[in-house]
Amino acid sequence: MPTVKFNAEAARAAIRKAIGTLSDMTPLYQDIGEYMVEATRRRFIEGRAPDGSAWAPKSQTTLDRYRRMGYGSLLRPLIGPGKALSRQILQFVNRDGVTIGSPLIYSGTMQNGAAKGAFGADRRGRPIPWGRIPARVWLGIAARDELAIVEIVDEHLIQDINTSD
Repeated sequence: MPTVKFNAEAARAAIRKAIGTLSDMTPLYQDIGEYMVEATRRRFIEGRAPDGSAWAPKSQTTLDRYRRMGYGSLLRPLIGPGKALSRQILQFVNRDGVTIGSPLIYSGTMQNGAAKGAFGADRRGRPIPWGRIPARVWLGIAARDELAIVEIVDEHLIQDINTSD
C-alpha cells in the first residue's frame, strides 16, 4: 500500500513569519506614509483635490495683495509666498497605522474653508479671515492612491513570503 507523508513545517514557518510580520506593520505603514506624502505634494502642483476636482482659484484680491508685496504672480491655489503648506506635509507612523497632515495652524482652514470673520477679528476690528476662504481639499486618498497602496501591501507580502523560505 502506498504511503503519503506530508511535511507541513515549511507552511508552519511561513505562517509564523506572517504572524510576526503582521503583528508590527510599521514598515508597511512607513512606505504607505511616504507614498501619501508625495501624492499629497503632487496635488499642490496639480491644484486638485483627491477626487480630481480643481481647487478654487485665488481671489483677485489675494493676487493683487501678493503683487503689492512683491511676490509676483503666485497663481496656484494653496501655494503662498513661503510654500509652507506644500512643504510641511508630515507622516506620523506607528504599529497601528499612519496619519498624514500638517502642523501648520491654518492647514485645517485650507482643507475645510472658512467664512469671512469665522475666527473673530483682529485688534483693529478687521474680520479674520478678511474674506471667504473656499475649501481646497488637499488631504485624502485618490483612486490612484488606493491602487498604489494595494501594490505597496502586495510588495510587502511578497517580500515577507520570499524571506520566510
